[in-house]
Amino acid sequence: MSGSTETGAGGAADVAVSVRAVDRTYQLAQPVHALRDVSFDLPRGSYTAVMGPSGSGKSTLMNLIGCLDTPTAGRLVVNERDVTRLSERERTRLRGEEIGFVFQTFNLMPRLTALQNVALPMVARDASRSERTERARHLLEQVGLGDRLDHLPNELSGGQRQRVAIARALVNDPTLLLADEPTGNVDTKTGDTIMRLFSELHAAGNTLLVVTHERRIGEHADRILHLLDGRLERIEVVESPRRPAVEAPIDDDPEGN
Repeated sequence: MSGSTETGAGGAADVAVSVRAVDRTYQLAQPVHALRDVSFDLPRGSYTAVMGPSGSGKSTLMNLIGCLDTPTAGRLVVNERDVTRLSERERTRLRGEEIGFVFQTFNLMPRLTALQNVALPMVARDASRSERTERARHLLEQVGLGDRLDHLPNELSGGQRQRVAIARALVNDPTLLLADEPTGNVDTKTGDTIMRLFSELHAAGNTLLVVTHERRIGEHADRILHLLDGRLERIEVVESPRRPAVEAPIDDDPEGN
């Protein structure tokens, strides 16, 4: 699964995310430079992984692209909007409507059923109860959990909880899906199932960015961004991604919109 190497940022192609000379410094007892002069593009519909040792800036980069944080310097554009110029309310709206998150620890509400967890993000969009229920049910069926709608998180396996989290990430039909160590808390077989699901999402046209420390997980992507000490060391093109053949990509829009 070896690959070639790109350098620098891409051209003026249609991009979901554009990062230009981004720095992120945290002012603690001593300044901590989490990211330094990072530049790259995420083409729309692309599948990209981020790899690097602990402390390399992977989570910081994910938080910036997900509008959970803002750069200290540089320019960050998500879906043609300059995040550095948005108000906190505008960033929250962008994050809620156009970005889906999948976390290593699932972050499910323990007292809500799988169906209720998936439907929850739609409340902020003032969707009706029937619309929320129909959308959540459809997505859970798509990820193979149509028979687990009324189960609480503690009644589900780790792999099932992660699939609930993926369905929740898709419920508002985001244009960008961010996954932070999505296989970190599951066994290898379950991890392979989750990565197959990501392949289906990519085949359906979603833009994916996956943070991982595992080489075999990173090789499911078309490109790997290698971070070291807060700098983008290189961009590797994966010549033969590990992705399995996908016969029927996930249809996360039952209305066909």
